[in-house]
Amino acid sequence: MSTELTHFLAKYREHTNGLLEERLNGLKHYNTDLIEAMRYSLLLGGKRVRPVLVYAAAYATGGISAAADDCACAIEAIHTYSLIHDDLPAMDDDALRRGQPTCHIAYSEATAILAGDALQCQAFEWLANSQHMPASAALQAIAALSKASGASGMVLGQAIDLAAVDKSVDLQHLETMHQHKTGALISASVEMGAIAAGANPTQTAQLRQYASAIGLAFQVQDDILDVTANTATLGKEAGADAERNKPTYVSLLGLDGAKHKASELLQQALASIKDFDERADILRQLATYIVQRDH
Repeated sequence: MSTELTHFLAKYREHTNGLLEERLNGLKHYNTDLIEAMRYSLLLGGKRVRPVLVYAAAYATGGISAAADDCACAIEAIHTYSLIHDDLPAMDDDALRRGQPTCHIAYSEATAILAGDALQCQAFEWLANSQHMPASAALQAIAALSKASGASGMVLGQAIDLAAVDKSVDLQHLETMHQHKTGALISASVEMGAIAAGANPTQTAQLRQYASAIGLAFQVQDDILDVTANTATLGKEAGADAERNKPTYVSLLGLDGAKHKASELLQQALASIKDFDERADILRQLATYIVQRDH
């Protein structure tokens, strides 16, 4: 990883963490368990890939401003809500997230469900109340995030994923699932960064192609790590997909085939933003990081 990307990641991870803590501190504490469960999951750590993508896309298309802060916080709140619900016994039934007990283990199943619900709503409240974007831009951001989160995006992908357990699916089915489950929020991160910076339509279209490629590459690398990394490194149970008999890129393509697929997607992502100047170098380096990360 380059020094430039290392600095950018560290800076905007820390920046995002500070913003999220500040915003959660502003919530009224009518129910301590609910607020604490929200804090526990949202501030537990993580790579903050989606907020970083917001800032990188904004930097590439016009510059980083407080508008990007609203988008970064919103996308991370939605992502965290999805993780809380995905870990529940009725879904993937995971006991570890980011190296710590999952929300329903640390608190209770009911509290975890409510914490996820609250974070989902909080994301849209932060965007709707933004003091840093014109109303038209805030509306565009809300539209992008809601589409990526619901029955046309992440939730649809999760439903396809659950329905695929113990079933034989082809590569096209797997790609459709992951384009929605993982790729939709990653695409929304890039699009919202562009909205925050006032990107032009050509830039936005090229960034959508970039985001589509890295969104799928992110999941391919996740599948690779599920069989090559250990639980301590991942911060969640290694080998969980194979144990649940879930279809993955590794199970369909083999480990070498999955690595080749990730490399192809990286090249597609880089080609999509070839017309951007050096301000898009962070996006280029992020694409490489996504397919080369070890956790």
